[in-house]
Amino acid sequence: MDIGLELLAALCALAFLAGFVDAVVGGGGLIQIPALFVLLPGVPPATLLGTNKFASIWGTLTAAVQYLRRVPVEWHATLPTTATALVFGFLGASAAASIPADAIRPLILVLLIAVLAYTLAKKDIGALHAPKLSPRRTQWTALATGAVIGFYDGIFGPGTGSFLVIAFVGLFGFSFLAASASAKLVNVVTNGAALAFFIGAGHVRYDIALPMAAFNVAGSLTGTHMAIRKGSVFVRRLFVAVVGLLILRFAWDLWAA
Repeated sequence: MDIGLELLAALCALAFLAGFVDAVVGGGGLIQIPALFVLLPGVPPATLLGTNKFASIWGTLTAAVQYLRRVPVEWHATLPTTATALVFGFLGASAAASIPADAIRPLILVLLIAVLAYTLAKKDIGALHAPKLSPRRTQWTALATGAVIGFYDGIFGPGTGSFLVIAFVGLFGFSFLAASASAKLVNVVTNGAALAFFIGAGHVRYDIALPMAAFNVAGSLTGTHMAIRKGSVFVRRLFVAVVGLLILRFAWDLWAA
């Protein structure tokens, strides 16, 4: 399927927006994946997903590098989360065929509503970076967090970045800014594993993915800069907006089913 310049320009503009949102609070897939499916209906779904991963991982990597340079990272929580997220992401992907997505959507909708209510009820959550767990409890909590969210990412996926952010904020006591930094590092590793599969299976349209990746990186740089400059208050507000959109997306999927 050949695409024209106008269609490619639209995809690139949406990739920029997705990179911006994803760099701050996660959830870029909420923008980029529907855009690919709506604008490229003739392309196989697996190829669209692989193209999305290729376009988005470079923005995620760019954001991770920017955060690493400017925001202190809590490695004792981030590394265990990354390790188990990688392992359980593979397990989730292998279980995806036996657990239909339709069975998961209602549960995820309830969880998202709970996350939004929790964030709105606690006005000061994530405003300050104040880790609250002992080193031992941090390690075990990180392993469990990576296992649960990694499995979800493998079996379903949408909203993973936002779930990581709220986990680092609510469970560990991170600020929204520090949580975004840790979430990006976890996402780079898990997305890289998924992308390796898509590339190996030939499910990437490089003629679309490469220009989208460039704009995703540009959006990521812009989003990271704004997040670091404006701090956790800005990140919290965007987080609330993204979770609200995720709720609407899942509610619409359930209603339209």
